[in-house]
Amino acid sequence: MTRIEHEIEHGKKLKTNAESIWGWSSPVGISRANRRASYYAQLGNWNKESNLLEIGCGTGLFTRKVYSTTQANITAIDISEDLLEIARDLLPQANFKQADAMHLEFKDDFFDGVYGSSVLHHLDMEKSLKEIYRVLKPQGRIVFAEPNMLNPQIFIQKNIPFIKRLAGDSPDETAVVRWKMVALLKQLGFKKARVFPYDFLHPITPKPLINIVSEISKALEQLPLIKEIAGSHIIYAEK
Repeated sequence: MTRIEHEIEHGKKLKTNAESIWGWSSPVGISRANRRASYYAQLGNWNKESNLLEIGCGTGLFTRKVYSTTQANITAIDISEDLLEIARDLLPQANFKQADAMHLEFKDDFFDGVYGSSVLHHLDMEKSLKEIYRVLKPQGRIVFAEPNMLNPQIFIQKNIPFIKRLAGDSPDETAVVRWKMVALLKQLGFKKARVFPYDFLHPITPKPLINIVSEISKALEQLPLIKEIAGSHIIYAEK
């Protein structure tokens, strides 16, 4: 099967309870999702005049969050029609389309911003970022959140095949090494590229401990070396 076929099959498996499988529906998941969405608002600095593209929107969780803070004109794409059916019902204000992020159908210099949550690591990153650069307007911004390959749990999950299958990962997905990502962004022409590790708030954190672990997480994110094994990266760049 091709990478695209793998992802379509992956979407079919997720359809009935995607946000639960991804860990966004629990109390700690909601806390993590809200913080992730705050980076889109802060770094993107988009508003109701912005024309945005979301890559890999899934059920539209982050589409809804970005729309609630920006009221922007959002086109949200995913390869899985099964997940898009859910997204359309929950946010009729957005334009949800089935599309391949590695071969975008949009015109050059079309979007003010492009964003996504845990999607680039499912794709051929160079191909998809080339396309993102092409459709982004000059001075447009990208903001993505992706798993960190240097996190020990993620490293094991992405690189040991039977654990990868056990975790429910799709066959082609990987994770991001931040200095490699910065180098790739610069190679493709992006400016002001930066990738920073964040999030030590583990998905299994009990509800009573969320606030205290969140504060510890933010402190660990400031420590040299320690921060390099955080669970996720925020990726930012401009055209």
